[in-house]
Amino acid sequence: MNAEIRKWVLVGSIDDIPRRGARCVQNGEMTIAVFRSFDDRIFALEDKCPHRKGALSQGIVHDGCVTCPLHNWVISLDSGKAQGADEGQTATFPVRIRSGLIYLDLTIVPTAS
Repeated sequence: MNAEIRKWVLVGSIDDIPRRGARCVQNGEMTIAVFRSFDDRIFALEDKCPHRKGALSQGIVHDGCVTCPLHNWVISLDSGKAQGADEGQTATFPVRIRSGLIYLDLTIVPTAS
């Protein structure tokens, strides 16, 4: 049986990100936005709105979502999917928290469907 080996990469501490804020990390040419919700949950999305490629890291974090600063599209932090009548999705990355440190799984660069 072929076991999948994950590539967990330390990207910082939960304290590096303000509540309802984001910080960016680079993965090759891709920018990943790492978000912290008001209740300290951590999410990671490609820093690109599926609509017009706006920087989601500059958006407003609320209710498990981020609102794109360009055209107010609301994107789920959990799934990367546009909410409401809008359609589209941005790539998400698995997150692991250990002793207050944030790790992202960069095994495979996900593609939005």
